[in-house]
Amino acid sequence: MTLYNQKDSNIRKTWLLFAIFLIVVISIGWFFGRVYNNPSILYFAVIFSIAMNIIAYWFSDKIVLKMSHAVLVEKKDNPELYNIVENLAITAGLPLPKIYIINEDAPNAFATGRNPEHAVVAVTKGLLSRLNKNELEGVIAHELSHIGNRDMLLSTAVVVLVGFISILSDMFLRSMFWGRRRDDREGGQIQAILMVVGIALAILAPIAATLMQLAISRKREFLADASGVLLTRYPEGLAAALEKIANNPTPLAVAKNTTAHLWLDDPFTHGIGNGKKINWLHKMFMTHPPVEERIKALKGLKV
Repeated sequence: MTLYNQKDSNIRKTWLLFAIFLIVVISIGWFFGRVYNNPSILYFAVIFSIAMNIIAYWFSDKIVLKMSHAVLVEKKDNPELYNIVENLAITAGLPLPKIYIINEDAPNAFATGRNPEHAVVAVTKGLLSRLNKNELEGVIAHELSHIGNRDMLLSTAVVVLVGFISILSDMFLRSMFWGRRRDDREGGQIQAILMVVGIALAILAPIAATLMQLAISRKREFLADASGVLLTRYPEGLAAALEKIANNPTPLAVAKNTTAHLWLDDPFTHGIGNGKKINWLHKMFMTHPPVEERIKALKGLKV
């Protein structure tokens, strides 16, 4: 096993995501333009999709940090955390990322940024107070692995793109109730069919986007766990950290449905912990693999 062996694959996935978003939004704009017989909707969709791709690439990390109320810290503010991040970044051959702290008692962390040169590692105060040094190193190594694997842009961009797909579908559904145009006699039947298909697309679009978000998240967590262990050479550290985080019942107030996949562990499964069984339906819509599966995989690694 080598560090960051999925880097090129994740870069391709990121650009593929941008391309798919561009095509999907323009296609939806064309369809809704036909439904309402208004070509300006298509023009808006083209401009909107291009603008959202630009925002997702250049500003998605800033949006996530703002949503999380993260505060930038320097070495003088927390020298122990700074040294851990710095030493592991050197070991990983990565530039030192900016370090942010989130004023939350729930232990958790995430990485973001469009590339290693503009990367960020954010941890909660609860994480710093509850983990020992080995456990904290395991968590930081995991987040640095996201940076090295180049999957943090993919995951952060999903926050923006999935969010806007949901907003677009909501706008359409609202317009159905408040701005529905009258059918003329000749095109009434066709218009009704287009309207039904339009409603279906508006409902299915955010569901499909969310499923894509979940699929991306689960795969990357196992990979980051394994890559992080190669940095610390101590899988027990990350395994113990995951168990503590999963068993902690404190809610993470700043977590949102659109950002849940970014965190080290799913912020909406408070206190599930190791050993409890999760039914298949709930597991399908979790942003992360079950903690017991991650811990089992970690304990099976040979370093």
